[in-house]
Parts: sequence; structure tokens; C-alpha cells
Amino acid sequence: MTRPQALREVPRYGLPRRVVALGGGTGMPSVLRGLRRHVTRGGIDSLTGVVTMTDDGGSSGRLRRTRGLPPPGDVRNCLVALSDEEDLLAGLFQHRYDGSEEIGGHTVGNLILAALAEQTGSFLKAVEVSSRVLRVSGRILPATAGSVMLEAILDDGSTIAGETAIANCDRGIRRIGLRPDDAKATPGVVDAILEAELVILGPGSLYTSLVPNLVVAEIGAALRDTAGTVVLVANLVSERGEAAGLQIADHLRVLEEHAGGPFLDAVLIHDGQIDADILERYQAEGASPLRSSSGLGDGIKILRKHLIAEGPKLRHDPEATCAGVFQLWSDCSAGDGRRQPVDARRMD
Repeated sequence: MTRPQALREVPRYGLPRRVVALGGGTGMPSVLRGLRRHVTRGGIDSLTGVVTMTDDGGSSGRLRRTRGLPPPGDVRNCLVALSDEEDLLAGLFQHRYDGSEEIGGHTVGNLILAALAEQTGSFLKAVEVSSRVLRVSGRILPATAGSVMLEAILDDGSTIAGETAIANCDRGIRRIGLRPDDAKATPGVVDAILEAELVILGPGSLYTSLVPNLVVAEIGAALRDTAGTVVLVANLVSERGEAAGLQIADHLRVLEEHAGGPFLDAVLIHDGQIDADILERYQAEGASPLRSSSGLGDGIKILRKHLIAEGPKLRHDPEATCAGVFQLWSDCSAGDGRRQPVDARRMD
């Protein structure tokens, strides 16, 4: 099937020289994959991916519990996204062992990062070495260097801890935080955000991929203070569990509340048809297209365009998504850059 023209477009304007992307899960690698080719072609001089470090499930959770290491899974996915996708080593990093024995469920990349961390005495050093092996175009930094646990205060005042438990919670969330609550940003993260011309947040699960970065106090402050354009890439469909029923305006409000104030300049939203069979499958699981019928407010720029990649799952197309954020960066660079609190904006 021929790809839609919208997915093949390339920017017809200048590119930002210094770019930072924040997130985690399966959404951030799509953005990094699109940004990577602009690094290798010389358009972007500096690219930094800042990765959420609160995963406590699957292979990452097991390594946290058994080896006392930071969760490597999201870092691994981002390293591979910035590597040569045709490279055998990148595919090897993603190989997952099957079976139920001790090694079953682990990926090779997770085990390599764990081994390097133990050999070098530093998870950051393990990421650095892996970056060289995979010939990464840019750099990947964990949001926090120390061990942190995600915590949620629910609408009824009760508290639950752990990313997996929060993701499976079907009650409303009042506030997300970290244990310890004074967790420090990894060296280099704050400087990268403050020096960036473009900062990209998302796509990703609101409370478990995006907010955990923002509640690191130094990161929240850097996002509020940076002179760069900050763009949110909105999710394609609504979430289940803890974020069920929230729309794009709600996402903006939650993000800026947790970051300590206004920091978003623009939002990129999918606009276009979704394959009927794929949509039916997602709706059967309780998800629906995440859209905004009109402007989110006078203080924020909106761009709607077709963003979906081909395939059986709803994923952001790397090229179309990057073209969209570059266009928003160009538009915002030509404006006054004012940021207003979400509550002061005219909502749908």
C-alpha cells in the first residue's frame, strides 16, 4: 500500500540546532527515530533524549529487584531508536528470550546494560558505552541517576506506589510524585533543556511516561525557564486505567500542574482517518481517538495533521511527527512565545 503523501513530507524551513526529547514507553522511540536522520544529515547539531526511570514491571522490574539497578528497558529502546536500524547489534539488543526459566522475558540489551553497570560501577557509564557500541546519533540520559519509585495520591486521598500499580489503577489521580521526593536530575539534563531550541514532550502515557519527568523539580523548573519552544506530541487515542476519560485539554492541565507552571508552547495533534479494523480493536479495549474539536486556547499554537504510521498498531509515524514539531518550532520562533496558564486559556 502506498504511504499517504503527508507521511513523506520533509521540512521546507530551517531546523533547530539543539533538540531535547522527553518521555518513555513506546512513544518516545518513534520521535527519536524521526529526529535521528536529521542528526546524521547535519541539520541538528545536538540531540538529547531524557528518559523516564520509574518502570518496575517486566524485565526492567526484575533487574531492579534482583540486581539493584535502574530500570534499563526504556533507555534500551531509545538507544536502539538512535542507532543504525539496519545494524545487527541494534536487533540483538532488542532480542527477548522466551520461556519461563530465569532468563525468560529478559532482553539481551537489558542484560548487557546491567552487566556493564556492574562492571563499570555506573549505570550512566553503561549507557555511554552502549551508545558507542550502537553508534548512537545523539545521547540518551536517564531523567534521574538514582533509584526512584513512582507514587500516586488518588482522588479519595489514598496512596499507591509503583508504576505498574498506577498504570492498572482505575480510580482518578490527584497527584503524582516520586520517592524520594527530592530526586535529582541526571547531570547534563537541565543544561540540555535550558540550551535547547526545541523541546519535545511525548507521546506517551500521561501519568507513567510523561509526568514522572516533570516532577523532578530541576526538570520542571528547566522546562518553565527554557527559551526554547516546548511542543507536546498528543497521544493518538485515549488511555485506559488511570487516565481514562481525559482529553487533550486535561492532559495539558495535568502536565503543567506537575511541572509547577506553564511551560508548553504548542501541541501536535493527529487529524485524519484511522483504519476501521484497527480502530474497532482499540475501541473494544476502551480507547477512542484523542482529538480536540477546536483551539485549546489563545496562548498555545495547535497543529493538526496525519501522524499515524502504517501497521497493525496505532503508532506515530516518525517522519510525519518530526515534520509537525519542526513546523510548530518554526511558527513559534516567529511569534512572541507567550505562555499562559492552562486554566486561563479558552478550552473546548
